[in-house]
Amino acid sequence: MSPMLTIARREFRSYFDSPLAYVVICLSFLAMGLMFFMYRGGFWQADKASLQTMFEYAPFGLSALVVPVVTMRLLAEERRSGTLEMLITLPVRDSDVILGKYLGALGLVLVLVLSTLIYPIAMFRFPWHLGPLDMGPILSGYLGLVLFAASATAIGLLVSSLTESQSIAFFITFFLLVALWLMGYAADGAQGLLGTVLTYVSFQKHFEGFSRGLIDTRDVVFFLSVTVVALVIAFRALERRKWA
Repeated sequence: MSPMLTIARREFRSYFDSPLAYVVICLSFLAMGLMFFMYRGGFWQADKASLQTMFEYAPFGLSALVVPVVTMRLLAEERRSGTLEMLITLPVRDSDVILGKYLGALGLVLVLVLSTLIYPIAMFRFPWHLGPLDMGPILSGYLGLVLFAASATAIGLLVSSLTESQSIAFFITFFLLVALWLMGYAADGAQGLLGTVLTYVSFQKHFEGFSRGLIDTRDVVFFLSVTVVALVIAFRALERRKWA
């Protein structure tokens, strides 16, 4: 097994060796259930067999809770405890460290994202049959969630690579991801160049097409580009520390 996959597997398993993964998953399901079924009447007031409500709230939940909690310790804790120096002196490449930790964290986030499939299965397949469900918007919505999770996790890893404090990494990631999401609402009230810029950098604007069943290659490229750029900067930050 390659060093990258070894690090990824170790990172993924470490979440389940502590209460972190279980707490994050339980709190996320509780919050998602309340928003999906209760907030403003929830699913029952939609009067149609659709999961669009879930796709409207899920990215914000990932930004405000899941991704900051999962990524805050990736490199920040390694730097604080001094184990990062030991890790980067092993016969592994810096890219293996970055990608391994990224894949481990992304794996946990995707476990949570894909576990929400219990909603459409339970409500529209078994044990309840609430009506025919259009699978197009469901599949595109989940594709959007996976791309969103990939870019958000990369940003969280980048922030964690720049600080030794888990708390600081959590709050910076939280404010950064929430700001990138809320820029979409700010763009609706802005005009001219400001509105164009806010629309372009807003995660919400690039995600809303997926939630409606539309897959735009520009949105796919945007999320993939954010992911790659964040990982490259995190790699450079680790490389700089190695030679400092």
